Amino acid sequence: MPRQISQRSLDEFYADLGRNDLVPLWPISNELMPVTPRPDTVAHLWRWKTLRALAERAGELVSIDRGGDRRVLALANPGLAGAPYASSTLWGAVQYLGPRESAPGHRHTPGAIRFVLEGDGVWTTVDGDACDMHPGDLVLTPSWCWHDHSNPTDQPMIWFDGLDLPTMSALDAIFFEAYEPDELQPVQGHNISERIWGGRAILPRDRDSQLTSSSPLLVYRWHDADTAVDGLLREEGSSLATLQYTNPLTGGPALPTLACEMHRLLPGARSRPYRKTGSSVYVVYRGAGCSIIDGQRFEWSHGDTFVVPSWSTLEHDATEPSDLFAISDRPILEALHVFRDEWLDTPQEVTGTFMPKESRHELRP
Repeated sequence: MPRQISQRSLDEFYADLGRNDLVPLWPISNELMPVTPRPDTVAHLWRWKTLRALAERAGELVSIDRGGDRRVLALANPGLAGAPYASSTLWGAVQYLGPRESAPGHRHTPGAIRFVLEGDGVWTTVDGDACDMHPGDLVLTPSWCWHDHSNPTDQPMIWFDGLDLPTMSALDAIFFEAYEPDELQPVQGHNISERIWGGRAILPRDRDSQLTSSSPLLVYRWHDADTAVDGLLREEGSSLATLQYTNPLTGGPALPTLACEMHRLLPGARSRPYRKTGSSVYVVYRGAGCSIIDGQRFEWSHGDTFVVPSWSTLEHDATEPSDLFAISDRPILEALHVFRDEWLDTPQEVTGTFMPKESRHELRP
């Protein structure tokens, strides 16, 4: 017969464990090892109308100096208890650079990307290479590269920032350094990396010594992405095509910790249900439609940004030709050999429609 154990003895035992900084596994094993991922990140959408208005107000009210050298509005996922993260692994934000402004140079271990949404004529200087920025362009600032931003025009620019900052924070691997003694780096030239590495399927010889985990190409032009994804759609005869921005030397992701993708959706067919480990942040560059995430419908149009949590079932349905830029943490999961994905055969039943806060309350002018 099993030995009888008093509740008092158990309570004393658990109290002793706590006093000695120990936790028993058996009461929490299901929490630590669930059958499928249970992310704290929740599906959420931020409206461009709100982002644009608040970014402009930030430009009016907060100088670059008062903004800590960057005027950035971070996407704070409602499931992450106030943390300024779009997901548990991804940082997403909009950055506003006003007319005739410059954002001082710095560098940090988190890798970053910039995807231009509005404005023209600005450049980001990365280790001396001034990368000109136009709508739809993708600019990389790899880990520990000096970077600053300059706007010589009379118009503001707004872009999407994506970083692996939450992951680097979880790894206790964040370092930061301001560029000194000047605020801006000396510019060695404009679009140097593009001239060397920008040819599609054409690479210079005898530069293998520059092989790094990050792409040597620092700027990816919208024209190239547009041409490539259009050709892919025509060739496959599909209503959905996806391309990945890659390191031209390795064929791998442009940054070792961030996958960057462009999705083109045509109206008339809902995409097949899909889910994967790792989260994604989508930025609607142009078009209109909706995405169904775990049965919840998120309607979107130009500039809207939404997050898809790990192992959430995702479908897209465009009402007009649409282009969605996305970042994800997939390279990290693949490097650790824990990436998993699957296509499902049955479309989701829509159980609700996302209603952003600004749809219920007027945004102050």
